[in-house]
Amino acid sequence: MILFDRKTYFDLVRDSLFAGKMGQGQVDGQEFILDTWEDTHPDWDVRHLAYSLATTIHETASTMLPIEEYGKGKGQPYGVPDPVTGEAYYGRGFVQLTWKSNYTSMTPIVDPLFPSQPIDLAKSPAQALEAHIAAAVMFEGMQRGSFRSGHTYARYFDSDTNDPYGAREIINGDKTRIPDWSNGVSIGKLIAGYHERFLEALQLAQSAVVLPDPAPAVMTIEIIVPEGVEVVVTRR
Repeated sequence: MILFDRKTYFDLVRDSLFAGKMGQGQVDGQEFILDTWEDTHPDWDVRHLAYSLATTIHETASTMLPIEEYGKGKGQPYGVPDPVTGEAYYGRGFVQLTWKSNYTSMTPIVDPLFPSQPIDLAKSPAQALEAHIAAAVMFEGMQRGSFRSGHTYARYFDSDTNDPYGAREIINGDKTRIPDWSNGVSIGKLIAGYHERFLEALQLAQSAVVLPDPAPAVMTIEIIVPEGVEVVVTRR
C-alpha cells in the first residue's frame, strides 16, 4: 500500500530540511523508513511517523541512515566493552540505541518480526545498524516507551495532545539543552521544527497519492425466454 507520493514528499523535504540537496544515502534512508511504515504501521497517527523522521534527522546528523554514535561512547560507561560479551553498547541505529540493558530488552520485541533472521542485539549489537532492524527498533521502541519508561508516541500525540517539543522525552531528557551549533535553539525546539516540516510534507504527500480506479463491476445474468420473445437490456 502506497500512502505517500514520493515525488511530492521528497520535493518538499529537500527544500525545507536539506537545504535544497540530498545525497542518495539520505534518500535511501527515508525511503526505507517510509516503506517500513507503509508495510507495518499504515494505521498509526502520521504525526508519529513525522516525529520518527524528525528524531532520525537529529540522531543521525542528517545522514538519515542507521549510524554508529560519533566517538563510539568514548568517556561514557556504555562505551566500555562488556566483560561478558566483549561488546560496547554505544549508540547505533536511527535513534541511537545505547546501554546493554536496552539492546537486551529490544531483542524479544524485534526478533519475532523477522522469522528468517535470528536477532540478538546484546550478542550482536551491530545488527542495530541494519536498516530494517533499526526501523523496527525505532518504531516499536517509541510506540512502547522502551527507551524511557512511560514516554510513548501516544503520550505526546493523541486526540487531545500535540506536543512535539515534549516528545523529545521519548528518546532523551535533553530537550532544554542548547547545542553550541544551534544558534541558541534547544534540542527540543530543533526537533519540533523538524517535525512540523516533515508532517507538512507527509500530509501533502498523502493527499497527492492517486488511487487506481476500481475495476468495473461485472454481472452475469441468465435469462430463459420462450421462442420468439425479444429481450431488451437497458443499462442505467
